[in-house]
Amino acid sequence: MTVEELKIRQLTNQHLITPTDKMTVLHDLCGVQAQFMANAMHALRIRCSDFQEDTVGDGVVKNWTVRGTVHIFAEDDLPLFIHCNDGQDYLRNDWHGRSFWNQRDQWALTPERQAYFVDVILDALKRSPLTREELKASCRQKGMTEPEENSMFDPWGGGVREMCERGFINYVFQEKKAFCLSPPFTPLPEREAKLEMARRYFTHMGPSTIHDAMYYFHATAAQVRELLSRLPVSAAECEGRTYYYIDSHQPYEESIPQCLFLAGFDQLLLAHEKKESLFLRRENMRAIFNLAGIVMPALLLDGEVAGKWKKTNGKLSITLFRSVTQHEKAVISDFACQLWNEALSLSFDG
Repeated sequence: MTVEELKIRQLTNQHLITPTDKMTVLHDLCGVQAQFMANAMHALRIRCSDFQEDTVGDGVVKNWTVRGTVHIFAEDDLPLFIHCNDGQDYLRNDWHGRSFWNQRDQWALTPERQAYFVDVILDALKRSPLTREELKASCRQKGMTEPEENSMFDPWGGGVREMCERGFINYVFQEKKAFCLSPPFTPLPEREAKLEMARRYFTHMGPSTIHDAMYYFHATAAQVRELLSRLPVSAAECEGRTYYYIDSHQPYEESIPQCLFLAGFDQLLLAHEKKESLFLRRENMRAIFNLAGIVMPALLLDGEVAGKWKKTNGKLSITLFRSVTQHEKAVISDFACQLWNEALSLSFDG
């Protein structure tokens, strides 16, 4: 395959050329990353034919999934992503075993106290979803100390994250951090779940190299090869690299779009090793993947990241990585107005 053919396949498989319904997008892409809900919403906006802000959260949940990061995904995929140690830990309120969290120096919860406050949180959430601060207040009323609070509500997850990973609770579908009870489900065995995620990955985010899959899943080369051995993949060579894919039965007849406004943390960039991206030149990598771990919203022109963008209060600011013609600026303006369906004030830097 040529680089252009690979790009067309990746863009098509990710529904960036021909949008489809929301649930298909969420299933195919294993959800979308959602540290910032505005980014997740935009990732759906540019891929979904049925995107409506007032209904986009219907049937969707938010929790830690791929790479240990927060995603929004289809509620019926809870068994896939929250597999709870092959189901053995599903809704189990016993914390005597060793975990990443209780081995940390600052961990202040005994197994008994952790179990007690899990019950406090679950009881509080029976009435309605609650924010982190509201849950903290409920726990303080039941005697939680400040060190215990710092452990249960650690900014990186802590005890609350462990509750999410055992199927007790999910995040509320919104920007502000709040939690709700999870609907009941039956977790998939982890081996089966990982294979299904890999099947979706190579079907809807490929063609991809082994390095790409290692990056996406935070997996070793041996783990990726073992998954490939169990999947009906095909291989293609391009510029000295081997790309693997599962036929998605799409025609790949469309051209690369002239312009795309990718979301921050967009799946098109996160699905592939950033140093080997087909869309992002290495000299521009740090402008998109900054050292603070933020993945900026990227402007794609003719299949290449040509800048980054920010939209605030009707103003669209674009920082360019290369010179663009007046025609290209007109194309950017037209695509922006079509996408957001509003008059925008555009400014270009760089």
